[in-house]
Amino acid sequence: MGVSIREYARRRGVSDTAVRKAIKQGRITAEADGSIDVEKANADWKRNTSTVRQKVKAVPKSAVEAVEETLKESGSHAGGTTFMQARTANEVLKAQTGRVKLKQLKGELIDRDAAIAHVFRLARQERDAWTSWPSRISSQMAADLEVDAHKLHVMLERYVREHLSELAAIKPNFRE
Repeated sequence: MGVSIREYARRRGVSDTAVRKAIKQGRITAEADGSIDVEKANADWKRNTSTVRQKVKAVPKSAVEAVEETLKESGSHAGGTTFMQARTANEVLKAQTGRVKLKQLKGELIDRDAAIAHVFRLARQERDAWTSWPSRISSQMAADLEVDAHKLHVMLERYVREHLSELAAIKPNFRE
């Protein structure tokens, strides 16, 4: 007694429709009870199926790497990528994409470019406030300290600019 058409398709790595089609075309034969003798069917399949008509699609390396990366992230990668693992990775990617879209709809995510532009504007406002500060405060400080207002203004301005130069050397990392 053989196996069912679905079981044979699973073992062969094809759809049960492909097995039914092969039986209908006479490339393999089913037993009298409708089951499939695996060894006999494999030999018939190999002998009667033309590999010329079979289209093998090349999978881009980037796609394979994306699947492997997704599988590693989900913790289900054990080396090599099977069709089932690729399918699992696809489902994981769909779920991740759905989660991101939902967060966007809820307003939990912001546009990265807009955030960077906002930070830039805030930094520029901060810089402008600091550069105008010595002009606003130097005369009051000079009166409190009883020193020359012009000298104090020049000194404050110099130290503020030095400090702003130090801060300008800090490069923000927006990847974290």
